[in-house]
Amino acid sequence: MKRAFFAAALTTCLAATPAAQSSPAAQAARQWRQQHERAIVEEFMALLAIPNISRDTVNIQRNAESIRDALIKRGVAARLISRPGANPLVFGEIRTPGATRTIGFYAHYDGQPLDPKEWATPPFTPTLRNKVISAGGEAIPLPAAGTAFDPESRIYARGAADDKAPIIAHLTALDAIRAAGLAHKSNIKFMYEGEEEAGSPNLMPILQENRALFAADVWLMCDAPVHQSRRQALYFGSRDGIRLDFTVYGPRNELHSGHYGNWAPNPALQLARLLASMKNDSGRVTIDGFYDGVVPLNAAERKAVAEAPDIDSELRRELWLGSTDGDGLSLTELITLPSLNIRGMASSRVGAEASNVIPATATASIDIRLVKGMDPQRTGDRVIAHIRKQGFFAVDTPPTPEIRLAHPRVIWIDRGRVGLGAVRTPMDLPIAQDVIRVVEQVRGPTVTLPNMGGNLPLADVERPLDTRTIIVPIGNHDNNQHSFDENLRLQNLWDGIALMAALLTM
Repeated sequence: MKRAFFAAALTTCLAATPAAQSSPAAQAARQWRQQHERAIVEEFMALLAIPNISRDTVNIQRNAESIRDALIKRGVAARLISRPGANPLVFGEIRTPGATRTIGFYAHYDGQPLDPKEWATPPFTPTLRNKVISAGGEAIPLPAAGTAFDPESRIYARGAADDKAPIIAHLTALDAIRAAGLAHKSNIKFMYEGEEEAGSPNLMPILQENRALFAADVWLMCDAPVHQSRRQALYFGSRDGIRLDFTVYGPRNELHSGHYGNWAPNPALQLARLLASMKNDSGRVTIDGFYDGVVPLNAAERKAVAEAPDIDSELRRELWLGSTDGDGLSLTELITLPSLNIRGMASSRVGAEASNVIPATATASIDIRLVKGMDPQRTGDRVIAHIRKQGFFAVDTPPTPEIRLAHPRVIWIDRGRVGLGAVRTPMDLPIAQDVIRVVEQVRGPTVTLPNMGGNLPLADVERPLDTRTIIVPIGNHDNNQHSFDENLRLQNLWDGIALMAALLTM
């Protein structure tokens, strides 16, 4: 990032480094990291080289075993915990004599599906580049042992930012703590999930079956990117998510658009009109009752949102956006509200493969981000009610010919897994204030927000364990997570190691 805004933000972050003097663990972690940078990166790359797509159970098992062994190597009591049909949770524990509280650290080792053809280099061949690809970043070899890495260089691989970086940060922080002879003040637990990118279908059942094992006063959810200003962020909640897939039907098979145009209904046009009916021009959802039940922010949360850095203008330039939705509200304000997004659309073919036809079907997938107070099941029901209101006959399985002949507009709706709803941890809880204090000691002024825009399985952890969650991210905001050429900026890893060392000894 060469622009003045991000350069200034980076200067602010680096200027805050002396505050780490009040955290012996963070200082020890920095010194350890400076002496072992190549070994840290090599261990990171070895983990990234193991494919981690959630459905690839063979390699998922390899990931889990590798992480378990890395914990054991560092003196952590670790094992794999699972149930039939589930990817394993990696569990680790450090018991501290006399400790009166337990702090848990969560991350996930699975990653999003991908198409290798879209990547500049193979996604499971970790590659170091001197800068971001969009700025002309080139692949470079690892520096010689004992030579410092350029902190602005980046590691490209699936899972580099989302979400193996925190795992390596935890492991390296443990190395530094041991080497410096520092002691933990709390009992420590680790939980590394292998199904987060698949919707965490087995997380809550496993935790329900092992409540005592995973019991903790707070779980620090180490996922997501830091603030776009490069300042450290803490999120005290996340939005929940639901998914619905739609298929609209036209003729039995594709028809010649000259012979049958103006006569045979076009399902792509019907679907486009349906989707357009769900939001107005400013991006507000127009489905009846969509915003009902939303719990408003309290005074402390409103204050936190108001004090967040203003990054909208710079983000617009970075992302080439001529306008934004939201009737003038900032990004920080908008992520505290629910949203409806079209994830993708498809009908027939485009480009060189396009042909003059009326498509037989048109499909779309939407995701809805819910905030605290919204019921996931009821929200999905409201979407379906809106679809029926637009004149569609909705079915929950592929329609038979008889159904398609009997109704002018037929739509198949496939509802994904329904979550538990969004949660938020009060910022004024003693444990929340402790976390804020420690983070600011290490990273300087921190952006604290009621929730982040994405979703994490917070409720899946909180409900069975009767605990609280706080999100502690370390990744760079421009990491391309969930897309091709995912990457991690090395300075973010270095900062994360120091931060995790301080939290592990708080």
